Amino acid sequence: MQLDDLYREVIVDHYNHPRNYGKPDKWDIVVEGKNPVCGDEIKIYLNVRDNVVADVHFEGKGCSISIASASVMTETLRGKSLDEVKTILADFNQMLRGEVCERCEEYSDAIAFQGVTKFPVRVKCALLAWKTVEEIVNSNGDGTPPETTTTE
Repeated sequence: MQLDDLYREVIVDHYNHPRNYGKPDKWDIVVEGKNPVCGDEIKIYLNVRDNVVADVHFEGKGCSISIASASVMTETLRGKSLDEVKTILADFNQMLRGEVCERCEEYSDAIAFQGVTKFPVRVKCALLAWKTVEEIVNSNGDGTPPETTTTE
């Protein structure tokens, strides 16, 4: 099996069986993201305890890439400190810009989205959930994240 085939299987699996999908009973932060170009919409629910992502869930509708990417993101970020989350988000963005990312193989199934760079129109789909969370962790710390994030 070729690497591209394996990555495709990972994406299809996360799309067909998204992890951490659904509204949790409790959350600290909720933020929405939209990609008006293709109609993808996402809502991310975060529980943060002592600067660590204790739990993360999502709801949304969209293409296979956006849903699978959100699923992978939830698995990748859970249990990470907010500083680690910032690094992971920067690395994922770097990878989707087609740049070499030394640490990306460490991030669960996130490396599967490396092939998305071959389809520039799909990069925004893959980034939607990640950019939405990035707005939260890069906020001014005033506890009021943006209501909606749009990837354009």
